[in-house]
Amino acid sequence: MFSKDESRLLREEFWTNFGKSFPRKWVLYNTKLKGFSFKFYFDNKTAMVVLDLEDDLEHRIKYWEKLEALKSILLDEYLPKAIYHEEYLLDNEKEISRVLVQIDSKVSIHNKNSWRDVMEFFNIHMNLFETFFEEYRDVIEG
Repeated sequence: MFSKDESRLLREEFWTNFGKSFPRKWVLYNTKLKGFSFKFYFDNKTAMVVLDLEDDLEHRIKYWEKLEALKSILLDEYLPKAIYHEEYLLDNEKEISRVLVQIDSKVSIHNKNSWRDVMEFFNIHMNLFETFFEEYRDVIEG
């Protein structure tokens, strides 16, 4: 078991190493669409690349309908293992909509032996998510 400080230091080390291993500017929150953001998620059980819709219900519904319409394209051409969650409850009880891709193997941010696999997974899958977004931005915004 790790103390809070040890856990925090491991997390910082992972993200620093990830940034050094894959130095590029990710879109993440800079989509220019309100409440529409990409995120990396890594904890002691799983690693995911996610697309979150977190704004008011009206914007969530608008973007969700567009993502649903593009679902076959996303699955067929970019991320075949993407999972759609129209209603996803965060740990803080906030409801959002989420599309995610998660790593298949068991990983933990506390296990440095799994870091390389997660970094490569993040790089490949976020690139695919961003490529999809840039290609279909006009449809999503529309």
